[in-house]
Amino acid sequence: MSAVRTPSPVVPTTAPRSDRLVALDGLRGWAAVVVLLHHTLEIAKPYLAPASGQPVVPGTLWWWLTETPLKLLTAGQEAVVVFFVLSGLVVALPALKSTGRYSWAAFLASRFVRIYLPVWGALLLASALIAVFPRSESRVTAHSWLADSNATTVQGSMLFDEATLSRYSFDIVNTLWSLRWEMVFAVLLPLYVLAARRLRRLWLPVGLAAVAATVAGFVIRDGTLSYLPAFFLGTLVAANLDGLREWARERRGSRWFGPASLAVLVLSAGCLIATWLARPVAPAGTPLSLALTGLSVVGALGLVLLAIAPSGVARRLSTRPSQWLGRISFSLYLVHVPLLATAGFLLRDSRWPLVALVAIPASLVAAALFARLIETPAHRLARRVGREVARRTARPALTPVPTPERAASA
Repeated sequence: MSAVRTPSPVVPTTAPRSDRLVALDGLRGWAAVVVLLHHTLEIAKPYLAPASGQPVVPGTLWWWLTETPLKLLTAGQEAVVVFFVLSGLVVALPALKSTGRYSWAAFLASRFVRIYLPVWGALLLASALIAVFPRSESRVTAHSWLADSNATTVQGSMLFDEATLSRYSFDIVNTLWSLRWEMVFAVLLPLYVLAARRLRRLWLPVGLAAVAATVAGFVIRDGTLSYLPAFFLGTLVAANLDGLREWARERRGSRWFGPASLAVLVLSAGCLIATWLARPVAPAGTPLSLALTGLSVVGALGLVLLAIAPSGVARRLSTRPSQWLGRISFSLYLVHVPLLATAGFLLRDSRWPLVALVAIPASLVAAALFARLIETPAHRLARRVGREVARRTARPALTPVPTPERAASA
C-alpha cells in the first residue's frame, strides 16, 4: 500500500509506509496537538469565558482564542473530524489497492488489536493516576469540564464499559468516544469500499451528499450522521487517489498552483472553524451554528487534499518535527487527558497557566514513552495477528480430481 500509518482519531493502520504520503502523518500529529490544546483551554474556561448567558466581549482573551482564526489552535472536535477523514483514506486504501483476494477477517482482527491494546494501556495509566493522586471535586470549578467529564473514582463496571468502547461518553479517558466510531467504521469498511468503488466517478455529487448528511447530523444531533460520512469522504479520496495526485502533479508548475493552494488552505481553515467565527450572529446551539459545525468536514477534507498534493502544506507537514508528532499522535491522543486532569485536580484549575506549563510537556514526554512501550509493540502484534488470520482463512488451492484417463496415464 502506498500510505502512511493511519490517523485514527489517530489510529494508525498496519500497512507499510510510503514517503509519498508522509505529510498525512504530519497532519495527524498537529491535529493531536490541537486536541491537547483544546482540553487545556477547557481547564482555563471557567476563568476566561464570560458568565453563562453573557456575550463574549471583543478584545478579551477568550474572544481572541475562540472567535478569531486563533481558534484553529484549539479546535478539538474539528481536529477529530480530520482524524476521521484521514482514517477513511488510509484504512481503506489497502483494500482498494489490493489486486487479489483481500482478507476482511485479517483486517478486522488486526484492527482490533491495533486499537484496543493501546486503549487498555491508557485506561490502566488513567486508573493508576486516579488511585495515586486522589481527585476531589472541591478543588475544581463546579460544572466545569474537569468536574463533569473526568472520573474521580474508578469502578469495575465503568472500566469494563470504557475498555470495550461500549459507552457513548467516557470519563476515565475522555477521548475514547472517537475510537468507538473508529471501530464502527472498521466493521463497516467492506461496505465503504464497495460504495467508493462503484461511485468514485460520481465523486462530486456523492461528496456533496456526504457533506449534506454531516450537516444534517449535527443539526439533529445524531452521531451516526455527524461522523460516519467523514470516513466515507476519506474512502472516496482513496478510491480516486491516483487521479487526484496525477492531476495535482500536472498543474504543479503553473503560476496559479501556489495561489490556488493558499486559497484552498484559507477556505479549509475557515470551514473547519466556521461555527466559531460566526458566533456573533449564530450563537452556540442554534440550528445555524450546528449546521456550520457540520461544515468542519469540508475543512478537514480540504486539509487532507492539500497534504496529498505536492503543495507547500505537504512539505511543511513532512518536516522532522511534524513527523515526530505524527509518530506519537495516537499515544498523545490517549494519554494527554489523564495527565491534564491529574494536574488540574492537584494544582487546582484556578492555576490553569501552571497546569498548562506542567501538563503539556508532560503529555508529550508521556506520549513518546507510551508509543515506545505500548503502541509500537501493539502495532507489531497487530501485524502478526493479521498475517496469521489471513493464513488461516485463505482458501486452499483446489486439487484437480483425476479422471480415469489421467489416472491411467499416471
